[in-house]
Amino acid sequence: MSRLDSFIRRMTVQRDILDHVCAEVAEMEGPVLELGLGNGRTFHHLRERLPGRRIVAFDRALAAHASSIPEAENLVLGEIRETASRFIGIDAALVHADIGTGYEDRDAVTSTWLPDLTARLLRVGGIAVSGTPLDHPQLQRLSPPPSIAADRYFICRRV
Repeated sequence: MSRLDSFIRRMTVQRDILDHVCAEVAEMEGPVLELGLGNGRTFHHLRERLPGRRIVAFDRALAAHASSIPEAENLVLGEIRETASRFIGIDAALVHADIGTGYEDRDAVTSTWLPDLTARLLRVGGIAVSGTPLDHPQLQRLSPPPSIAADRYFICRRV
């Protein structure tokens, strides 16, 4: 599969999973955390799906399209592992993490800290959606919608 086809597939799966969980997230209290703002496409999508909801976006540096930049108080720049740690206990309804690089060695390092950080950011019952596995005792893996392969994108609930 070409890298372009892989990207399109990943974005389609990401959209479909976020759409799948947003109805449930809309009924929960707590902010939404976007770990990895990037170009801002997912932030923009979440803003449309969850109107009026506080969405805090994290990234190393600002590279988002002008239409997809959160308000200054909801944009946190710096190393995500460090900056998001300051939000532990925020009881997020949703944490979306799209910070995988496609390099196994780099993603293996991220997998050493992302699951625990995600669990500590979420409220009990909150949902995590991630491009990388979130193996943690407080995160129960949920099945994706039937149209999505179980190992393509990951959904978990904080127990």
